[in-house]
Amino acid sequence: MDSRFPLPRSLNRRIWRAIVEFDLLRPGDRVLVGFSGGKDSAFLLYALRSLQLHNRRVPFTLAAVTLDAGFRPDYPPASMGEFLKDLGVEWHLIRTALAAGLANRKDPCARCAYLRRGAICRLARELGFNRVALAHHHDDAVETFLLSLFYAGKLQTFRPKTELRGGLSLIRPLVYLREAEIRRHLGLLGFDPVPSGCPHEGHTHRRKVKELLHRLCRENRFVYTNLAAAMRIPSASVELWPPMPCREKLQAAYRLFFGGAEGEEE
Repeated sequence: MDSRFPLPRSLNRRIWRAIVEFDLLRPGDRVLVGFSGGKDSAFLLYALRSLQLHNRRVPFTLAAVTLDAGFRPDYPPASMGEFLKDLGVEWHLIRTALAAGLANRKDPCARCAYLRRGAICRLARELGFNRVALAHHHDDAVETFLLSLFYAGKLQTFRPKTELRGGLSLIRPLVYLREAEIRRHLGLLGFDPVPSGCPHEGHTHRRKVKELLHRLCRENRFVYTNLAAAMRIPSASVELWPPMPCREKLQAAYRLFFGGAEGEEE
């Protein structure tokens, strides 16, 4: 058994749980990892390389892609290439001018993420990959759940696996790991995470939600686990209002209620 790139058993077990539970990997898959140089994507690359070397029953091909949005003139730094060379992972680089197009947007994060994924998925299809791996962890899922509720009026979050056209899938193998766990194990990587250079870093809706969640969890340790439970498919215990009726349906209900009279909305 290969002894390189060890992964603690507790983390290894939960990554495999996500893979099995959500059907994230199958033998023969070709996986392209979105690698920004940040802590989460660096850890994902390390973890998948560890899984690739330490298992024989699910062989898969692994490569990385970095998208340069144009926020920093010195991006990507040489340390990213050195890290991938040490891992023995093939690296692809996409140069873009996303930064200029996002400059005047009030909250450009969603648009930026959408365009990044689109560019990475196009490359994946061109190179014959059938999986694109993203480094979202469990905290990201809970925060997205709150973001969708607060800023979009929807009860939703991202899925561990999203099927796209052309046989391509987005997979998120770290969904059962907490952000704090990833931070604690960064020493395994031998790599210092690279700052994003994004001028909006720390001033986004996601940052506000992260800070709110942190405060609530300090007051009540069950807040996080309750939110995580609420992200699952609704059960019989869910009590929500019915969908908002359209105007025509509401007018028909008024006519029926008032015995044919038009009635007026309160």
